[in-house]
Amino acid sequence: MRTMSTLSVERCVACRRDSPRVTVAEIAELRHEVPEWQLVERDGIARLERAFGLPTFADALAFTNRVGALAEAEGHHPALLTEWGRVTVTWWTHKIRGLHRNDFIMAAKTDALFAPSGPAARAEIREARTP
Repeated sequence: MRTMSTLSVERCVACRRDSPRVTVAEIAELRHEVPEWQLVERDGIARLERAFGLPTFADALAFTNRVGALAEAEGHHPALLTEWGRVTVTWWTHKIRGLHRNDFIMAAKTDALFAPSGPAARAEIREARTP
């Protein structure tokens, strides 16, 4: 069983246009905490991306909503693609057109959201399924 990432307990810091991107060495270190995330490049911008498999569209939508609430709370917003049984989450820092430590923090927090347990999480999933 994997232990919780230490990144998942960190908070995002305000990022400015002149904030530094993470270095290659920092990426190598941080990726150990979010091993299921892929480094992708689109439009010349490095990003972190992961597709989460879920059993139904309602489960995918409930997860999307949890990620959205997290993004609002942290002030850092991903690209979200919600499909039947899958949510693809992509993190990058728009202001610096690349990756910042915040993106790795948010990836770790997203991972933590994916494995909710207990009655509250099950109730949220049931509620999302109710028409």
